[in-house]
Amino acid sequence: MSIRDFNATGWMAYFTGSETLMSRQRDVDGWDPATGTALIVDAEQGVRRLVTDYPDFSHLEPTGRVVAALPGAGWRVRTLPWGEDAAPVEEVLAWLVTSDGRMTAIAVEEDGAFGPVGEPQWCFPPEQGVK
Repeated sequence: MSIRDFNATGWMAYFTGSETLMSRQRDVDGWDPATGTALIVDAEQGVRRLVTDYPDFSHLEPTGRVVAALPGAGWRVRTLPWGEDAAPVEEVLAWLVTSDGRMTAIAVEEDGAFGPVGEPQWCFPPEQGVK
């Protein structure tokens, strides 16, 4: 899971690429009111464009639509991968809440990088010690 797996609309557009462009994915930014076609931002032209304007448009896929972000507030999480005795406890920076009710912990690594915590198995409230 990546932080890029979340966006405002809950949809991602996929493009196959061409001789001059690599395959890519872009957040769907909205929907055309007349046709209902997905819109993405064309950063080079500075406009929103229909995905069907691109000859290499492949398909749309649902992704996590963020409806709220809550502070981590001292919560910590730990994953326990199968067959491993212990996994590090990670400090939660924020919780992302998606339209389907899922909450995803966003943690900060020791090197300062941040991102979603894979599959947390344990959640520790702020006042609880971790053994």
